[in-house]
Amino acid sequence: MLRRQRRLQEERELSESLRQKVSDLEVLLDWAGQGEEVGDDLQTGLDALASEVEAGEIKKMLGGEHDDKNAILTIHPGAGGTESQDWAEMLARAYLRWAERRKFKVEVIEWQPGDEAGIKAATVTVAGEYAYGLLMAEVGVHRLVRISPFDQAARRHTSFASVYAWPELPDDVEVELDEKELRIDTYRSSGAGGQHVNVTDSAVRITHLPTNIVVSCQNERSQHRNRDAAMKVLKARLYDRRRQEQQEKLDELGGQKKANAFGSQIRSYVLHPYQMVKDVRTKVEVGAVDRVLDGDFDPFIKAFLMHRAALPSDPGPPAQDDVVGG
Repeated sequence: MLRRQRRLQEERELSESLRQKVSDLEVLLDWAGQGEEVGDDLQTGLDALASEVEAGEIKKMLGGEHDDKNAILTIHPGAGGTESQDWAEMLARAYLRWAERRKFKVEVIEWQPGDEAGIKAATVTVAGEYAYGLLMAEVGVHRLVRISPFDQAARRHTSFASVYAWPELPDDVEVELDEKELRIDTYRSSGAGGQHVNVTDSAVRITHLPTNIVVSCQNERSQHRNRDAAMKVLKARLYDRRRQEQQEKLDELGGQKKANAFGSQIRSYVLHPYQMVKDVRTKVEVGAVDRVLDGDFDPFIKAFLMHRAALPSDPGPPAQDDVVGG
């Protein structure tokens, strides 16, 4: 009930804001008709209206149970050693820039440096309006084609990295955990990890033995805080896993079969022999690769949400086990 009331209030506020902007533009048009120099103000007003309309359209498509929650985002390299580890770091930093563009708050939970370059894993929490609903559009395998900076023969390489997102659970959501089912290891964080990771002796790795889900946190200096952060991620992953299992049972009982509309590979980033980012699901193409890798994922996110809304049934993001690189 409270959730519905909040959404109705947001829709009412959006309607009033759009009405006010249209009214302001009508006044500017009248002034322009009388010979006033209002060209710059008119353009600014049109841009603001277009931006708010687009934001409203996206919100309208984010009506899922957890879409308005903060997100826990993880990035892992696929097979390929240094090449894929470097690509995983490029992708992780692009999402940090995306969050910065939206003025979302980011907290790095894990940033595990690669052997020579890049990262072996990254986990961050992204706090902001509809963070999970937006980042869910990015779940899957991301493919990079480029001339390798690590290949002395300057050959073209293909690398993969996987992305997954979970909703950050509010404190009032209970996820039962049996301490006997957990293996908790402490270790020293490996490498400096750039600006994101403090070198400590208190990094924590938690393994949930029944599911073999492993989460780590090494960004805090306190072992206790690292443990709390890792537990938060573990609970979110277990909650999401159980929710998916329940949905699968309901589909089976109802005789439904989810549309296989989204494969694990969702997007290709080609840097050579031409420059192009293409989304496999929506067919959206962007030639400005540098802009995308600087965090401009919004065209792809919006297209995905529109594409998903048009499907007869929403298959949701692929299960984590389906998100693999290689």
